[in-house]
Amino acid sequence: MSTRVNHAILHVFDFNSCVNVFSEEELDLSQRQTKNYVATHARRALGNIDNKHGEFAPTSLFAEELRAYKRGLKSFTELSIQIAEFMAGELSHQDKPVSTDLLVVDFEEDADVARVQAAVAAEAAREGDVDADDVEKGALEEALSAAAKRYFALLLLESKQAYMHEVGHGDGGAPRGEIARHYAILPNPSQKVASYAIIDMETLSVLFCDKPRSIAGEERMLIPEGLLQCSVEASSKEVIETVARIVEEVADEFGANAAVALSKAKAYVSEKADEEEFLAPWEVGAEVFEDEPLQRRFEEAVAEENLPDRVPVEKKVAQRVAKNHKIRTDTGIEITFPSEFAHNSDFIEFVSTPNGLIQIELKNIGSIENR
Repeated sequence: MSTRVNHAILHVFDFNSCVNVFSEEELDLSQRQTKNYVATHARRALGNIDNKHGEFAPTSLFAEELRAYKRGLKSFTELSIQIAEFMAGELSHQDKPVSTDLLVVDFEEDADVARVQAAVAAEAAREGDVDADDVEKGALEEALSAAAKRYFALLLLESKQAYMHEVGHGDGGAPRGEIARHYAILPNPSQKVASYAIIDMETLSVLFCDKPRSIAGEERMLIPEGLLQCSVEASSKEVIETVARIVEEVADEFGANAAVALSKAKAYVSEKADEEEFLAPWEVGAEVFEDEPLQRRFEEAVAEENLPDRVPVEKKVAQRVAKNHKIRTDTGIEITFPSEFAHNSDFIEFVSTPNGLIQIELKNIGSIENR
């Protein structure tokens, strides 16, 4: 995957000097360091497993403005200034305003070239017995263009304090190194941004991260509630973690092997992410527990948590949260294994012995490495 930045602009809210700068020109993306900085932050935000989901309210003014921009009725700079004016006004009313830069980006995430190429070749072969190597370049380019996704993002970059060196001159005019504090340091590309929103320009679905702020004496999340006017739904990570906790609690309650149950749940989540990218939390119980009482208790617990009927689960989230399962025994032994092996006794098997203990058998091992 690669990120292509179409437009980017930076607005400055300096609450120390009480001077705000609303840029009227976009960032110069011909500057490599600028382009890399913008693309890296946009890509990291899009791939953050803590992203919450949202849908615009029917009365959302922001959604209307974004549709106007998409149709070419509003320029990128014009829309970004509208956003900046709103955000600056709200942030200035915080109990303790923090100088912040607003980065607004229109970018595209290119498709996986190899995957799209294979799909195009397979389709061509089905239609006319065309060899995969003979697929026209134009067909591939058209497929890649259609598979690319376009996003509109806004990121709040809070300024950091940092120390830096300055070169001055002493009383005699001799050069002298000095230490100074700088108040307008942007987050490094490797750092997570705490507050941002990313909108899919095709579906207008929203991904965001934000933190509660005390604004004019009222604590709220500014981005979803104030700017976007969208719903706030749990992140994929939060849903997976909640389902995993319920599985473990139900297994413990009924005396089942919690380690096996949890690894089966993670395996099911990974499979659904690969197949559909959506997960119905209440279905997990039927996949994990064989006995009806456990399935029924699981469904009751899911209902008590008010989890949504279906939640999107991105593959990268499933890979990081559910791909592997780690257990620790009361004897101090730790084992990490792929969650999918929970269904396969050819590699690992948990056996309950008559004396109430558990035996773990690792099978078909070709070699062992020290880690």
